Amino acid sequence: MCEPLSVVVVDRANIGPESNVLVMGVTQLSQSKSRYFKLKNPVIGEQTPVCLGAKSKEMGKGGESHEENMAAWLVGINTLKIQPFKLPPLGPHDVKVRMKAVGICGSDVHFLKTLRLADFVVKEPMVIGHECAGIIEEVGSEVKNLVPGDRVALEPGISCWRCNLCKEGRYNLCDEMKFFATPPVHGSLARQVVHPAYLCFKLPDNLSLEEGAMCEPLSVAVHACRRADIGPETNVLIMGAGPIGLVTILAARAFGAPRIVIVDVDEHRLSVAKDLGADGVVKVSTNMQDIPEEVEKICKVMGAAVHVSFDCAGFNKTMSTALTATRAGGRVCLVGLGHNEMTVPLTPAAAREVDIIGIFRYKNTWPLCIELLRSGKIDVKPLITHRFGFSQEEVEEAFETSARGGNAIKVMFNL
Repeated sequence: MCEPLSVVVVDRANIGPESNVLVMGVTQLSQSKSRYFKLKNPVIGEQTPVCLGAKSKEMGKGGESHEENMAAWLVGINTLKIQPFKLPPLGPHDVKVRMKAVGICGSDVHFLKTLRLADFVVKEPMVIGHECAGIIEEVGSEVKNLVPGDRVALEPGISCWRCNLCKEGRYNLCDEMKFFATPPVHGSLARQVVHPAYLCFKLPDNLSLEEGAMCEPLSVAVHACRRADIGPETNVLIMGAGPIGLVTILAARAFGAPRIVIVDVDEHRLSVAKDLGADGVVKVSTNMQDIPEEVEKICKVMGAAVHVSFDCAGFNKTMSTALTATRAGGRVCLVGLGHNEMTVPLTPAAAREVDIIGIFRYKNTWPLCIELLRSGKIDVKPLITHRFGFSQEEVEEAFETSARGGNAIKVMFNL
């Protein structure tokens, strides 16, 4: 008799994966719902705007390194070269980080193959890489929360903190964003980088630096789950079982999604998705004509209504399938940006009040990602399939491995 009441209590209090909870009077009732909603205990805090990159005449704490800093430079189509990379001066609010783990993202591969991604064009040599973690080597004179030796995960985007979007907390949409390896800003596949201290998040002892680097792709999925309002009453469909689709399985489950079905054209990726906890998988074709039949199959495998669909590929077919499969009054979140323009059945979706949600990168996600990893609610280690060192030969081989796909999911550099 108590169970319906406890659902009402938790629902009215808007309890979710980012809620710290104090229960006065621990009864069987209160305990039962905490387990049902899988409460997390993240350390959540708002970012504090600081003066970024200012030059300082004072010596930073931690001393100087006279070793020449080397980095992987994108110098032409399909051409990467390890060359010296001069760091900017260490500002009072900055830290110098020795990179230890850097993952390859699909956007890195896209820049390598075409020298552009959407409206971002590589016009001069650029250091690649943005999924990263490392060890603090030196801190600026005003840095109080980090010391040399701390292991940190880096959030790669520096916003202006002056525009209206930044002031509203949506700093990921800042027009002045300076983001690792988005031209003309240099990335982090280097021996050392200088970065604002407030964008470096200390890792707990039970997390590896590789897991720290995985906070970046996981952040995309966490931001998508927040935007789509995923919870314990949300059945989720995921289009695309690439790295982002796979971390979206993990994030959606951590947010409480009771049933998750994932769709892809690749049998191996679907088997990985199943191992990661997907409740059902559906292999599809690349043919638009197959959408009605495939939607029927998706709904059968789901066994219930699809409340939210995540399109983690971003193609005409994946978006059309998501819009068709999602129930009336549901939501479709476009995560992948495969096509710059798409032709999709928008009018029928609008007539069923299917909301379309976009996401761009992420905001305020690192503390939650670190907590989800620390607590074991999410395990990203199985996604890291290939590891390489930091020689010219290994950098080239690593990018070739990532570009080939196949059984490669996340390719990681250990520096």
